[in-house]
Amino acid sequence: MTEAEIFDVIIIGAGPAGMTSAIYAARSNLKTLLLDRGIYGGQMNNTAEIENYPGYESILGPDLSQKMYDGVEKFGADYRYGTVQTINDLGTVKEVITDEGTYQAGAVILATGAEHRKIGIPGEEEYGGRGVSYCAVCDGNFFKNKDIAVVGGGDSAVEEGIYLANLGRSVTIIHRRDQLRAQKILQDRAFANDKIHFIWNADVKEIIGDGKAVTEITYRDKQTDEIKSVPASGIFIYVGVLPMTDAFKSLGVLDNNGWIISNPEDMTTSVPGVFAVGDARKKDLRQIANAVGEGAVAGKGVFDYLQSLPAAK
Repeated sequence: MTEAEIFDVIIIGAGPAGMTSAIYAARSNLKTLLLDRGIYGGQMNNTAEIENYPGYESILGPDLSQKMYDGVEKFGADYRYGTVQTINDLGTVKEVITDEGTYQAGAVILATGAEHRKIGIPGEEEYGGRGVSYCAVCDGNFFKNKDIAVVGGGDSAVEEGIYLANLGRSVTIIHRRDQLRAQKILQDRAFANDKIHFIWNADVKEIIGDGKAVTEITYRDKQTDEIKSVPASGIFIYVGVLPMTDAFKSLGVLDNNGWIISNPEDMTTSVPGVFAVGDARKKDLRQIANAVGEGAVAGKGVFDYLQSLPAAK
């Protein structure tokens, strides 16, 4: 059996919360490992424009991701790929088992974030990557001068609908309610855009294609009970998020819906030495700004926790 590599702290997830934690931990001279199953940045990489992060009037999500990662590199945190399978609590040592190897540390910060929720209607899986998408920045260019449908009514749906309107011939936002849930400033922009149309009180039913690509999406009009359809070459779905926390079930820090329960003041969980930050936490606001703040708190908190252990004195 290969011997586990030892670190002071292991941070699982390289979104804004995880990267900030890594910067603070590494600046405290802790041997820091930042783990992620993919590219650093998390959901920021799927965001066209970020307008509510202090210091920037507007910045592309991937650009902000890179700027944050530059700080991670500057202060010497070790960044590696790996999908975490489980975490074992061995008391003052935490063992993190991934598909790439096993690591141990005195503390762990959980920062895995959340992923887009799927609707679960016929055609959604079949046409994934062939018209169905959850990322306008990633896939919007495939639908230049084409008809696009967006499912959802929150900030993400409306913001990405506005972005897609710059590319497509038309954008139809399909929402199950009779009014949007997005911020007022985003609503105003969408309503003022001649290329954006709205369908209200709609229960989406099926995504239809020709076997190669998407051609339309059907929905039930909740007021008339009629089944109707919208022609579309691209369908972008924004109906909420799910926590990416399956690997943490054995720790006993999750609620019944999979969100991590942690102290909002110091980011600690019920397991000593295990902290949680970012969108995987049970909380009301999931924004880059508060993710960064949580990362700073946890990064400093890890140092204090490790210093409190008997071996550190």
